[in-house]
Amino acid sequence: MSTELPQCKELIVEQQDHVLYLTINRPERRNAMTLNMVSEMMAIFEALLPRRDIRAVVFRGAEGHFCAGGDLKDMSGASKAAAEGDPDAYFRLNRQFGKMITLANQIPQVLITALEGTVMGGGFGLACISDWGIAHPSARFALPETSMGLPPAQIAPFVAARVGLTQARRLALFNVRIKADEARELGIVHSVAKDDDDFQALIQTAVEQVKQCAPEANAVTKALLLRVGNEEHEALLDDAARKFSDAVTQGEGPEGTMAFVEKRKPEWAQ
Repeated sequence: MSTELPQCKELIVEQQDHVLYLTINRPERRNAMTLNMVSEMMAIFEALLPRRDIRAVVFRGAEGHFCAGGDLKDMSGASKAAAEGDPDAYFRLNRQFGKMITLANQIPQVLITALEGTVMGGGFGLACISDWGIAHPSARFALPETSMGLPPAQIAPFVAARVGLTQARRLALFNVRIKADEARELGIVHSVAKDDDDFQALIQTAVEQVKQCAPEANAVTKALLLRVGNEEHEALLDDAARKFSDAVTQGEGPEGTMAFVEKRKPEWAQ
């Protein structure tokens, strides 16, 4: 099943073979997110839900920065609405980002984040949902919200899930700035490049490796992993067994096991 990808103004969207390259394109603001950009992201992620021809998404920022978080200047619309008596204006503004990052976390494709320069606020949150986070040596990570009198409201749960409660408290409550190597030590990213060439090579390695994995099997596995800790253990394992049975009898399993026996690549890895 294929769903047309929407046109965007603040995102560059390029599909190459089995990979969708998604680039935040506001370099004059270090790729800070506007509400319109969040809406564009949601539209892209919704379109990806039924797609299996796209097997990986490479998410990055234009011109040397990943994302500086939410653009505070974009809050003017909510400020005006609040001033006119709308008590939920800021709630809706903030909650929209939470809906977007939740949807991004749930797409069936693997999400590869290519992180350069500024990785702060909402950008930090996006890094924390990646299936493979790759950091350029220039990457600098922070949750600066509390230094501005704001809580990282929609980001904090994803950060805590990634690094654990103890480290999440340190990062969020002290405005700690960390470099790429410490981000790897904490588990925010998986790989740190040595230089520009190595950065591009790591991205290419990631997109090539995903070809070895069957798209539906990856989608089911990712969905199961995201349910861990959120459901009763035995019920989760029962459902996992049903999905395994389906894969063996009518999914990608027969081709995968036959390819293994015949010592050849399965059809999805050609």
